[in-house]
Amino acid sequence: MELENAYRYFRPVDLFRLGQRTRYLWRGLVKAMVKRGHTVSFYEKDVPYYAATRDNWLCPYGAGIHLYDFFEAIQKKAALELNHADLALSTSYCPDGPAASELILNSNAAIKAFYDLDTPVTLGSLRSGETVPYLPAGGLGGFDLVLRYTGGRALEELQTRLGAKKVAPLYGSVDPETHCPVTCQKEFSGALCYLGTYAEDRQKSLEELFLKPADLMGEEKFILGGAQYPANFLWRRNIFFLRHLPPSLHATLFCSTRATLNITRGAMTEYGDCPSGRLFEAAACGVAMLSDWWEGLETFLLQQRKFFTSQRQQMCVMRCHLQIRN
Repeated sequence: MELENAYRYFRPVDLFRLGQRTRYLWRGLVKAMVKRGHTVSFYEKDVPYYAATRDNWLCPYGAGIHLYDFFEAIQKKAALELNHADLALSTSYCPDGPAASELILNSNAAIKAFYDLDTPVTLGSLRSGETVPYLPAGGLGGFDLVLRYTGGRALEELQTRLGAKKVAPLYGSVDPETHCPVTCQKEFSGALCYLGTYAEDRQKSLEELFLKPADLMGEEKFILGGAQYPANFLWRRNIFFLRHLPPSLHATLFCSTRATLNITRGAMTEYGDCPSGRLFEAAACGVAMLSDWWEGLETFLLQQRKFFTSQRQQMCVMRCHLQIRN
């Protein structure tokens, strides 16, 4: 789909969000679109828990970020821009999702689209009878295009449950200028690293593939980075915690440890075909990776030589030791 000159986004602070896969996805996409001659307007709700971790990233010429406190404050300006846009896009977890979708659907934008970066979560909530706050009341039937972050049977469910007319996958991606092989730093050296916000449905895999290996390899250094870990989290003496790691150092961390771990959210693994942003970031850095398994995993990293799947800590430990010799 070739777009002439403008994209319009409604999304919270994902462009700046620490520990969220979508921060780097949006930055990479925006940079690439501007290089191809497009212009971008990105509307972002200014919420304190993301504002505190902004890294002052400078968006390229041709892209604009509009912070707002209340949707009503930018509604008129956004409506004017939308009427001249080649593509208008709202996404999952937009804090003003229904209002943004309504504004888009009532506009003269050439293509009206919705991007669900959390498709399994969306569909799981619907199956449980829960209200999904970022969806428009009438479902997705009004959009010309619905993009999804995962593959598999999610396509059919978006059509049958939400009335989506045209559905296509748009998987994660990385900016090769940000994630690439770099020189390792001694302060980040270790056996295994893991970057990820705490999530209850990842905890079992985290214990099996990170905490237990740390117990078994007590002489080795393990590095964990991310937010929202509870006060009663069972830390080990050889686990070094990074609550806030600047984006500019992510590649350095990946390249300084012998392997990096990927753990997928439970709802994602249920659907399969759900590569996380971390998977692509580590692959772009050319490092060894360990991951839990989900259906379709091998199709995304066919050329990745140092990629291992594991469900048990013994295999994880073996792989980490293997990297010492390779």
